[in-house]
Amino acid sequence: MTKILVFLLLISSFFLGSLSTKVRLLEKGGLTVDTQAQANNQAPEAAQPQAITKGVALVDDDPVLGDKNAPVTIIEFSDYECPFCKRHFDQTLPQLVEKYVDTGKVKIVFRDFPLSFHDPMATKEAVAANCAREQGGDKKYFEFHHEIFQRTTSNGNGLDDAKIKTIASDLSLNVAKFSTCLSNKAMEDEVKKDIVDGTAAGASGTPTFVIGKTTETGEVNGDLLVGAQPFAAFQGLIEPLLQ
Repeated sequence: MTKILVFLLLISSFFLGSLSTKVRLLEKGGLTVDTQAQANNQAPEAAQPQAITKGVALVDDDPVLGDKNAPVTIIEFSDYECPFCKRHFDQTLPQLVEKYVDTGKVKIVFRDFPLSFHDPMATKEAVAANCAREQGGDKKYFEFHHEIFQRTTSNGNGLDDAKIKTIASDLSLNVAKFSTCLSNKAMEDEVKKDIVDGTAAGASGTPTFVIGKTTETGEVNGDLLVGAQPFAAFQGLIEPLLQ
């Protein structure tokens, strides 16, 4: 009996330790494969301060929010079905736009990084936004981008095919052309390229941001900020770059 009790205590300790580790990861405010089990059906926890690391990423041919000649570039690797990405959209992005984007100081480049456990919907949404861009450029892309984040409930089932087409109709896109575009493999390949580039830049979860000075080559060598961080975290990295 004593041996059985010891065995049960060891098993319990293992599971409690594993749960504790995953909760600490979740509290950082970002989403990776290891944190998905805790993130599903739970409100995102507050983002915690992080040690800043460096990353290098390319603007590539991806959509730009703001003045393309702005002195500072933020490259965002994001997943439309990630609850932390949605929180960034709801809470921090409006402040970044007001303070830095609308004043011509910062441009934001949005690159797709759909996580596998949010597919197929996360990739479908990424493709859909790119199809909107095909009809109306970056302006229409970000209109679609905004609508996805406003309407999704996140975690892989926030929208469906019908709702995606409803957004297209609401934004006055040519729905027939849009529907054809959704099955264009080149659009999915573009999303896959973003994932490869994001991984090379140091992204392993979402959202991940590379923040640095704008260059003529489109390569941004800057600070890597991970998770749904508060506006102050961005401000602390942006302001020195504007000096």
